[in-house]
Amino acid sequence: MLTTEKAKDLSGYHKPISNFFKQPSSPQEWEQYKLTDEQVNFFHENGYLSNIKMLEEWQVDKLNDELAAITDPEHAGNHLFYEFHSNESADTNTTLFHALGAWRVTEGFHDVLWNPAFVMAASQLLGDKGVRFWHDQLFCKPAHHGGVVAWHQDYSYWTRTTPMQHLTCWTALDDASTENGCLYYVPKSHQWGLLDKPELAGNMEGLLDYLTEEQKAKFKPVPIELKKGYATFHHPLMVHGSYENKSNRSRRAFVLNVFADGTLSDTNNELLQGVPVVDKGEKMEGQFFPLLFQPFSEHAKI
Repeated sequence: MLTTEKAKDLSGYHKPISNFFKQPSSPQEWEQYKLTDEQVNFFHENGYLSNIKMLEEWQVDKLNDELAAITDPEHAGNHLFYEFHSNESADTNTTLFHALGAWRVTEGFHDVLWNPAFVMAASQLLGDKGVRFWHDQLFCKPAHHGGVVAWHQDYSYWTRTTPMQHLTCWTALDDASTENGCLYYVPKSHQWGLLDKPELAGNMEGLLDYLTEEQKAKFKPVPIELKKGYATFHHPLMVHGSYENKSNRSRRAFVLNVFADGTLSDTNNELLQGVPVVDKGEKMEGQFFPLLFQPFSEHAKI
């Protein structure tokens, strides 16, 4: 853990800074991380792909150690978060820790951006395009009184970037089950178009007010139970959420949000708190939006 008065901002490093992951050195070494055609097709048909191994147990342990440190508002790197909510839950009887920007604070959460299993899958699910970082999130539901994450679509909060060519990867840092508040998806809801956005940690069912009768009839959520270290990917229009954690186990997770290289800013306002403005129409790139992966066919063109 960094102990200086103010921690160094790791966003200036656009490559791994530790030995957390072994980086492939040839196209052949990348093959082991490739999704199958069946997996890619399932994603496009249903809007999600689950149970992809991302981390070994020792890596999960390291991230949980870092997480325990940085959830403290007095941590030396706290000023680096774009957002930090010790409790974002609208229900005062429950708790939902939610923060954006951990990649700037600790080595582990920085280097997971370059996890070969993540970037290869992300590129494939984005149509074999270059993968550029958008932002990360931490979601923690403590045992007994963990709060909900209401039904929502990620892109409804991201319309300040265009075109819509985004992807979300949610990785479990605890075994996630229906008992402790795992993620739920509404299969094929990514085909419903963009819906109005509800309060993220507010009324669980708020989004239903914006659905047509036909969509309500198709609203059949499925639980995404995952072992720790495993991930699920979803489309930016996938309707998803998670219920309270009333179990005796915590439910910790981190989220990596990316978009295809070439995505543009669609606003002249801040894209993330404290980040210099990227003018509307300009490419999303630079210190805070690093390129994580370039397909090998693109390498050949350079």
